[in-house]
Amino acid sequence: MTSTAPVRPELDYPFAEPPEAGHAFEVAPGVLWLRMPLPFSLDHINLWAIADGDGWSLVDTGIQSAQSASQWRRLIADELGGRPLTRVIVTHMHPDHVGMAGWLTRKFGCRLWMTRLEYLSCRVLVADTGRQAPDDGETFYRRAGWDEEAIDAYRARFGGFGRNVYALPESYQRLRDGDRIRIGGEDWQVVVGTGHSPEHACLYCPARKLLISGDQVLPRITSNVSVFPTEPDGDPLADWLGSIDKLLATVPDDVLVLPAHNLPFRGLHARLRYLAADHQHNLEQLRELIAAAPRRVVDVFPALFARPIGRDLLGLATGESLAHLNYLLGRGEVTRRTGTDGVDLYHTA
Repeated sequence: MTSTAPVRPELDYPFAEPPEAGHAFEVAPGVLWLRMPLPFSLDHINLWAIADGDGWSLVDTGIQSAQSASQWRRLIADELGGRPLTRVIVTHMHPDHVGMAGWLTRKFGCRLWMTRLEYLSCRVLVADTGRQAPDDGETFYRRAGWDEEAIDAYRARFGGFGRNVYALPESYQRLRDGDRIRIGGEDWQVVVGTGHSPEHACLYCPARKLLISGDQVLPRITSNVSVFPTEPDGDPLADWLGSIDKLLATVPDDVLVLPAHNLPFRGLHARLRYLAADHQHNLEQLRELIAAAPRRVVDVFPALFARPIGRDLLGLATGESLAHLNYLLGRGEVTRRTGTDGVDLYHTA
C-alpha cells in the first residue's frame, strides 16, 4: 500500500499532568477537571464540573462500579465542597460517560440532560441485559468472516452493556443542537456531532473559549466509528466526516478543548483536519487492498490498523472496517457479494 499517512500536528497541552483519581484540578475559573479510573485498556475518563450558583453542573459521570461510587463520595465531600449537583449533563450513551448518571441524579434529586437519541439508545441497550444474542447479530458477524470461536465469544458477551450502567432515571431534559444552557452566569452552546454515537453533545462556551468535546474530538487517540448489527448498512463515517466540517465551521480555533480522554489541548482545527485526513488515508489504503483481490471484512484490518487485531479488539475492528467499507459502498466504489458460505466479499466496482 503506497498512500502516505498524514502528519500529526503539534498540539499545545497547557497542563502537563492530570489530577489524581479522586481529586480535582481547576482548568478555568469555576471549571474543575475530575478523572475517574476505567477497567479497560483506556484506563481513565475526564469529567468536568462547572460552578453553577450554589452547586455544580456535571458533564459525564464515569462507569458504574463500586470504585466509581467510592470516588464520587470522596469528590463530593472534598473537592466539590459538599455542594450539590444542580444537573448531570451526559455527552453520549457509552457506559464510561453515562454509567453513574442514574446514581448521581437520584442522590441529588437533579435532572439528567442528554440528547434524545443518546437517552433512548441507552435505554434500548440496557434492556438487552440478560437476553440471548439475536440471530441477526450472529449473521452480521458471520458475514464479516468471524469463525465459530468468535461467534461463541459474542454470544457470551452479549447484553454486557447494561451491567456498566446504573439504572437511568425515567425522565430527562432533552438537549438539542444549537441550544444554549446558562451555567454559572455564562451561555454554553450545544454542538451535536455524529458518527461515534447517534447524537453526541459537545458544549461550547464562547465567553470562556472552552469546548467540552466528549469523545467527538480527542487529542491523541481516534474515536471509534463503527457499524453495528442493529444497522448493518449504516454509514457512520459519512456522519463523522460531516461532523468534523461542522465543528470547523461552528467552533473557533482559539478554544481550550476539554476532552473525555487524554489531556486538555489547544489546536482544535489542526486536530480536526488531521482526523479527516487520517480517515481519507485509511480509505485510500482500503481501496488499494480491495483492488488487489476481493476481501472479507476480517481481511481488511491491515489497511486500517497498525497493530494485529486479537480477540479483544475484534468487535471494534470489525465495526470500524465496516464503517469504511459501507462508505465506499455508498459511493459506488466497491460492491459486496455474499458467498454460498454466507460470508461477504468486497470487490472493486
